[in-house]
Amino acid sequence: IQTEVETLFRHIDEHFSTWREDSELSRFNQRETTEPQAVSADLILLTDLTQRIHDLTGGCYDPTVQPLSELWGFARDEQRVPAAAEIQATLAHDGLDKLEIDPAANTLRKRDPLVKLSLDSIAQGYTIAGMAKILEGHGIHNYLAEIGGEMKVKGRKANGAPWRVAVEKPTPMSREVQRILELQQTEGLAVMTSGTYRNYFEAEGQTYSHIIDPRTGLPVTHRLLSTTLLHPDPTLADAWSTALLCLGETEGLRVAEAEGLRALFIYRDGDQLKEAMSSGFAAQVGP
Repeated sequence: IQTEVETLFRHIDEHFSTWREDSELSRFNQRETTEPQAVSADLILLTDLTQRIHDLTGGCYDPTVQPLSELWGFARDEQRVPAAAEIQATLAHDGLDKLEIDPAANTLRKRDPLVKLSLDSIAQGYTIAGMAKILEGHGIHNYLAEIGGEMKVKGRKANGAPWRVAVEKPTPMSREVQRILELQQTEGLAVMTSGTYRNYFEAEGQTYSHIIDPRTGLPVTHRLLSTTLLHPDPTLADAWSTALLCLGETEGLRVAEAEGLRALFIYRDGDQLKEAMSSGFAAQVGP
């Protein structure tokens, strides 16, 4: 099992890494051409999934946002506030509408040769889905598969008790528990959390989140600090947790209800932390 999981990790890294210059995704980004490029089925699958969520969020979720993250310095931990002209110049080459996906031919085509694609917001969930498939292929149906705090649970713990997963209180300087989720799942359930409270910087009294709204080129300014998604598919859960975080507590809750998503929102109201949850989340774990 360990060998299979390590092979999976290598596969994900070789295809989706934005840090490796020789990954499939990096090579695609480096080619400044509008000709169709043959890519792997995995790359087509994930890009196609992001298209649907992009459309359902009015473009707030967009996997071509990487150049904007780089402009603000989040990609290489060199944060700065760019000039308005720099933001507009980068926005000109941002947008999923500048990519053409052809699943039948397994090709991606850049309508703008300078557009760049990043699947960081969905590839980790896809990896967890792969881990779960490996475990179940070996007849293991009681497990918790986790990478970087994102996970899928199925069945029960070894002692017969439900899996208990903590949702972290979204405070930057401490590690505290916001609530405990007891999850007893015969079919399997992904638990994914995204937050703005760890990766940010301050300049001239203003706080800037690493969550960039691709429609404006600016960090989000709403009160939402974290979103937690419960979903059978880890890949979709990963993408949706980021998408709802971009939308904010009000619009995010509206979209979650419309799409039947089980979502928890933790936001700041003055000096207090408050929760909002979709009806599906409340039905799953209780108020």
